Amino acid sequence: EVQLVESGGGLVQAGGSLRLSCTTSGFIFDHYAIGWFRQAPGKERERVSCFRSSDGSTYYADSVKGRFITFSDGAESTINLQMNNLKPEDTAVYYCAADFQPGCPDQWLAYQYWGQGTQVTVSS
Repeated sequence: EVQLVESGGGLVQAGGSLRLSCTTSGFIFDHYAIGWFRQAPGKERERVSCFRSSDGSTYYADSVKGRFITFSDGAESTINLQMNNLKPEDTAVYYCAADFQPGCPDQWLAYQYWGQGTQVTVSS
């Protein structure tokens, strides 16, 4: 059974950093994509980054480019999202999600498996 578990959310002041982790299990395919999404109250779910296992490629939304980095732990059972220089507008519930098709989709509907989400709150 495929499972994803996020950890690492919390409350931080603007300008601070947090690291989210997505621990995966039950993967039976070598190639997959792990997308990090966020959803703030009243807003649509948006992809902030994606990690593609086949070649280590990463993708970032313009709003987080230069501040967020996604990377694996080497064994690739855990995909991390390092968030630096956080802003109040980064406040949201963050989810990791897995997709086993080629590529790194930016639409949340393309991802088949989801974690439970973790709250990130950035105070001004």
